[in-house]
Amino acid sequence: MIIAIDGPAGSGKSTIAKLVALELGFEYLDTGAMYRMVTLRLVNKKISLEDIRSIEKELKNMKIDILNNRFFLNNVDVTDEIRTPIVSENVSKVAKIKEIRYKMVELQREISKSKNTILDGRDIGTVVFPNADLKVFLVASSEERANRRVKEFLSKGIDTDFQTVLAEIIKRDEMDSTRKESPLIQAEDAVLIDTSFMTIEEVSREIINLVNKRI
Repeated sequence: MIIAIDGPAGSGKSTIAKLVALELGFEYLDTGAMYRMVTLRLVNKKISLEDIRSIEKELKNMKIDILNNRFFLNNVDVTDEIRTPIVSENVSKVAKIKEIRYKMVELQREISKSKNTILDGRDIGTVVFPNADLKVFLVASSEERANRRVKEFLSKGIDTDFQTVLAEIIKRDEMDSTRKESPLIQAEDAVLIDTSFMTIEEVSREIINLVNKRI
């Protein structure tokens, strides 16, 4: 069974997908983290996003692993590094690149093969798994999502402020929804859930109830 959870940045996709996966005994695949790992690699190596040849070379030499909710890039744990502001600021630009999206979709389908899997991202129900057994589209107000992101940064000791994060959220929404390759849109058969005034547990329970109706 494949469960696809899509939505904009800060809508709670990853946190909720992890809880649902734990409850149901499903494999959880954080596709956003995969794009963040590519972004980290390109930022660290100072590779221009216009240099497609160098990007393709990096993709061939890049090994991505996800073990026990830890993220490894070429055998190095980068779980904390991929959540830093510099990566957040650039990941949407990286995700627009066709060659990167093709490679990530290929990996996502391979990892999910023959497993009960829950994936979250921005194009899971529209591009990666258009025939997913359940599609959910999570939304929340820009202000609420910015609040969540600020709390996340502060909990990790990363200094930031609400207005800066809010501006970044709005900018990222625009980039994600207007990009040419796999834009952020709600699949026609996706269930829409507004998480603005819901707890994580409430959203998780709603999704689990949807899954149980399909089993």
